[in-house]
Amino acid sequence: MPAGNLPTHDQRLAVCGHPGGFPVMRQRWSDLLFLHWPTVPSLIQSRLPDGLFVDTFGGQAWLGVVPFSMERVRPVMLPPVPLLSWFLELNVRTYVHDAEGRPGVWFFSLDCDQPLAVELARRAFHLPYQHASMRLVRSGNQIDFTSRRKTPGEGDSLFRYAKPTKGRPAEEGSLEWFLVERYLLFSARPDSQLFSGRVHHAPYRISQAHCDHWSTAPLRLTGFAEPQPPPPSMLVAEPVEVTIYPLKRVRAR
Repeated sequence: MPAGNLPTHDQRLAVCGHPGGFPVMRQRWSDLLFLHWPTVPSLIQSRLPDGLFVDTFGGQAWLGVVPFSMERVRPVMLPPVPLLSWFLELNVRTYVHDAEGRPGVWFFSLDCDQPLAVELARRAFHLPYQHASMRLVRSGNQIDFTSRRKTPGEGDSLFRYAKPTKGRPAEEGSLEWFLVERYLLFSARPDSQLFSGRVHHAPYRISQAHCDHWSTAPLRLTGFAEPQPPPPSMLVAEPVEVTIYPLKRVRAR
């Protein structure tokens, strides 16, 4: 499929349903903030592996910065473990599709404060996780999320935002739906073998974010210029219970 052939609406809907099969992990995502900036599609395409194509909305590609909490992370059939099953994550992501038209997420980086989770995700899911020091403080309705990549000379990335109120599912076909309703991730090994993996959860219940402070440093750390204007899309989401399915090889076309 040429890069210009975007997924159809039916193809987008197809990955929203239950994938079937047997999951390998369960977890809960909460304190979700989605910040997105539009960018030039060719810039994103130049950084994708062979077999993936930039996905666009309104002719634009989108870069997202997403801080959130990971809770009760555990393999299927096992209970969560104190200290190991609760941690924080901050990812930089964009939106892609494969040669079969399946839309999904491509991660440029995933910062995390749980060392074991970083190493496991790198090896088992071929994802670019990075070690970081992170802190989340809840005060009433406000969340302060701080992250510092464990790289010499790096400062804190601070996100200050309010919890969601009156959340609702994104309207099908809207920009919000395009950005958050993603149930397929892609990853690649160093030898360029491409993989895909499904997740499943109830549709996000989102609302516009009341975000007093945000950082663009995570974009710089992944090699992008830091945008000057505020993100035109700022959303918060209510917690979701998530099931994770095993990776599958993506066949070369």
